[in-house]
Amino acid sequence: MDWFPLFNSLRIAAVSSVLVFFAGIAAAYYAARLPRMLKGALDVVLTLPLVLPPTVVGYFLLLLFGSRRPLGMALESIGVRFVMTWYGGVIAAAVVAFPLLYRTARGAFEAFDETLAQAGQTLGLSNTYIFWRIRMPACRQGIFAGVVLAFARALGEYGATSMLIGYTPGRTATISTTVYQLWRTGDDRAAFVWVLVNLAISAAVLCTVGMLERKQRKGVRRA
Repeated sequence: MDWFPLFNSLRIAAVSSVLVFFAGIAAAYYAARLPRMLKGALDVVLTLPLVLPPTVVGYFLLLLFGSRRPLGMALESIGVRFVMTWYGGVIAAAVVAFPLLYRTARGAFEAFDETLAQAGQTLGLSNTYIFWRIRMPACRQGIFAGVVLAFARALGEYGATSMLIGYTPGRTATISTTVYQLWRTGDDRAAFVWVLVNLAISAAVLCTVGMLERKQRKGVRRA
């Protein structure tokens, strides 16, 4: 059995989750500090991939990174190609997973007690130190939930991924695209195996989240 789709799916989900983490944290932090009108407008833009059909998101990505588009041609001139490569899968997965982390992180930042940051400022602490050592630990539960949701969404992404990178065995195949291709060719047994693999990974992620939440609750009770 060729395990490349599993490796590729985990690789795409992991790399895209890292990208989404930093981009989502930055967007959520600054959006939480904006006036209500600007925040609402930014929310519409940043959460559109959450409500658009994934194939539509993939179509827009093709318009942006296609080999006949200005940006696509400019990138290809320096040796970077997102269409029909696993790197493109990272971009597609990151775009569709970004709103999940952004919304949960923004909610966590909005619930943060700003008096803690103000106390740190009176002690002469830098804004960078306050952000990473005070704000982030206080908001870690919401942010961690967003990271897990983003990873799970990226792992199961099909629509945008299939539009941008297609299905090439040993190059761009993911679990989702492999299931579809096996079903389309009538190999239901192999397709069901990959479905079970995806279910096992999803269950492992959820169990890990549950264990960490229980440990955190125990730590709070002890404190």
